Amino acid sequence: MPTPPNWPNLPAMMLTLARTWPDRPMLRVFRDGAWQHVTWGAFGRASASVARGLTAAGVAPGDRVLIVAENRPEYPIAETALMAIRAVPVPAYVTNTVEDHAHLLRDSGAKAAIVSSAALADRVREAGARAGGLDLLVVMDGAAEAGGGRPRLLPWRVLAADTASADDVALAADAIPPDTLACLLYTSGTGGAPRGVMLAHRSILSNCRGAEVLVRPLRLGAQDVYLSYLPTAHSYEHTVGLFFLPGLGVEIAYARGVEHLAADMLSVRPTLMAAVPRVLEAIRARVQGQLTRQPAWRRSLFDRALAIGEKRLDHVPLGLGERLADPLLDRVVRARVRARFGGRIKAIMSGGARLDPDVGRFFLALGLPVMQGYGQTEAGPVISANPPEAIRIATVGPALQGVTLRLAEDNEILVRGDLVMDGYWGRPEDTAATVRDGWLHTGDIGALDADGYLTITDRKKDMIVLSGGENVSPAKIEGMLTAEPEIAQAVVAGDGRAGLAALVVPAEGQDEIGVAVALSRVNMRLSVTERIRKHAIVPPFTLENGLLTPSHKVRRLLVLRENAEALARLHG
Repeated sequence: MPTPPNWPNLPAMMLTLARTWPDRPMLRVFRDGAWQHVTWGAFGRASASVARGLTAAGVAPGDRVLIVAENRPEYPIAETALMAIRAVPVPAYVTNTVEDHAHLLRDSGAKAAIVSSAALADRVREAGARAGGLDLLVVMDGAAEAGGGRPRLLPWRVLAADTASADDVALAADAIPPDTLACLLYTSGTGGAPRGVMLAHRSILSNCRGAEVLVRPLRLGAQDVYLSYLPTAHSYEHTVGLFFLPGLGVEIAYARGVEHLAADMLSVRPTLMAAVPRVLEAIRARVQGQLTRQPAWRRSLFDRALAIGEKRLDHVPLGLGERLADPLLDRVVRARVRARFGGRIKAIMSGGARLDPDVGRFFLALGLPVMQGYGQTEAGPVISANPPEAIRIATVGPALQGVTLRLAEDNEILVRGDLVMDGYWGRPEDTAATVRDGWLHTGDIGALDADGYLTITDRKKDMIVLSGGENVSPAKIEGMLTAEPEIAQAVVAGDGRAGLAALVVPAEGQDEIGVAVALSRVNMRLSVTERIRKHAIVPPFTLENGLLTPSHKVRRLLVLRENAEALARLHG
């Protein structure tokens, strides 16, 4: 079987594998009180059925189609079907507000949408009305029968009802050139409005090639299970969970949600997981909290197991007593922590935000291989990652095979290769500013060691990346805050944190109560991720105190530095 980069495009890969592995489990989902499997053969037939149904419903090559759904089997079926007919999926978060969806519909020009539930259908229908109209709305669950009106409602079960062979759809998909636009993934820009990143089949398949080389020592295949819980609208999950790992024959199990993640790890017993730093931090805190309630002798065993594990990480020789005790400590201490993840983990990939090296060392010392990586939606998205056999947890690893990486004079990370996006949808100026002479200017500052391992040292751009991996534009929120009559100036912070905080200068004559009312109004118009959790009243930003530029723009970094103590209290 060829490796992923040798496929001409993504649907050709998926539909060929469906013919090759018809009886192999591909997807797993919890429904009707039990875990249920979807085979590759069933996936292929459903994808072909949906492709034919969408074509009959008027979806044409080049049409953009919004997808709003939780992680579930219908998601890869919908994407594969759309790509197979040369339509363009536009993944969106289920937590988006109506206005968020309206922006995506307006910006992409999408006139059709596929959603998972009646509640999401109502939200997208309203967004469509704001955006100038929606022609077709497909609903996976709880949809009424298709009828007249606008948008035209089409139940998923009608689309997926055709059980005929997928050969006709697969044959057409084989002819799609690799440079064809595969999808639009929206990411927030520093100006506030999310921008559609144009990723060709070539870009995602390049990521698959580099990742396949990276994980080759893990010998992944049909015996492996990946627990998927990051939103598929996130560029990492979109590439890895939808295409890369299935392309290696790994089964994808869809978690029931973050609130069930601990239980799902025990029942699914995954061999692979992604984990944003927030999840790892929470698990470590839970383990440490439970230790405080244990007898002193148990705490001592844990500390000794951790210390020996850290010695191994630092390549420090173990003493005779440590070598003798280590196997026992592994069984009675480390194995208990590994059991929280199901006991079969081969690798945990951490990305989306900076991982505290101490958190990474904690898990590595307990025998859980955490591989920190780095990427951007504009790069398909993975740029670099730690190889499983040579992890340096304070770094984000060397560049993937096929990625050319260098540092500019100011140490900005520049990237070139097939993985780089074709540009931002409808934004030639933004594209020209970001991709110059074939080099993607990431906006991140880094350092390379002698072995090519990359360390992220700073962020050139103002984008906030929360500890859960969510990208948030401070400019958008700050603009909304200062549009309120009670607020004169505002700076939003939260990089690497669980949520956002705001430094607020009240308008003349306003007080804490007025500011709180204004914040409440703004939060009602923001998604859950973007909402301000805490705020502090601070003195005005002026030319005299150096917090405004001569053109009266706020110097965000200086404001954050000046108010570091206040921010520490807010985030504490």
